[in-house]
Amino acid sequence: MPTAQAERNKATFGRLHDAVNTGDLETVSKTIDEMVAPDVLFHAPVPMGMTGVQALKQVWEVLLRAFPDLRVTTEDTVAEGDRLVLRNTVTGTHLGEYRGLPPTGKPVRYGEIFIIRFADGRVAEIWGVVDVLAQLRQLGVEPDPGARSHARSR
Repeated sequence: MPTAQAERNKATFGRLHDAVNTGDLETVSKTIDEMVAPDVLFHAPVPMGMTGVQALKQVWEVLLRAFPDLRVTTEDTVAEGDRLVLRNTVTGTHLGEYRGLPPTGKPVRYGEIFIIRFADGRVAEIWGVVDVLAQLRQLGVEPDPGARSHARSR
């Protein structure tokens, strides 16, 4: 049975997904300020030279500029003690510059898994795995090995 702390942590992090799904960077930034510790620790790829909430804000700025209709859907949530594990599906349309790639207009759909540690009711640490390769393949940046082998067998 989930504890009160686990339920609070799920609700707190749910607010970030709600903010992200508005597509409004100011709403996302304010929500991050409210729910994330200023010195949050990342164990996931974040912009170099940035730490804490500034790195998290930069991640969302880049993503929302590139994919203004970005949606994060939580498929599974496991909460225990001070930890929250999320398996998400992210969708969006590439309508802005992303990783040096001009807008393609292509839709993307990829998975991610995050483990979030809370301290004093705020996000204190984040571990994340994002399927960036699937994202880039859908944008036409990385070749799809299945398509290559299929083409060779013809």
